[in-house]
Amino acid sequence: MMFWNGSDMGGWGVGLMALTALLFLGLLATAVVVLVRRLGGSADPGPAGRRPEPEPGPEPEQLLAERLTRGDIDPDEYRRALEALRPAGERTGRRRTS
Repeated sequence: MMFWNGSDMGGWGVGLMALTALLFLGLLATAVVVLVRRLGGSADPGPAGRRPEPEPGPEPEQLLAERLTRGDIDPDEYRRALEALRPAGERTGRRRTS
């Protein structure tokens, strides 16, 4: 192919054009793979895609009882906190008068 002034594209021009085309096609292929993976193309995400189940912690009532046992709170505070933790239907409605 002939260009202006009778010169054609030399070896460097052809090489750079081929390298640029390969880089562009590589980027395009990478973008397609990432897009397919993001949209859920894989049925099994593998161990990296799964989150471990959190271990169940102690119940709030159990923590409260442990605090009472350690002496962090007094029995009155324990009863008030226990009543606050229970749903409204389970509350006894009894109040201590001090």
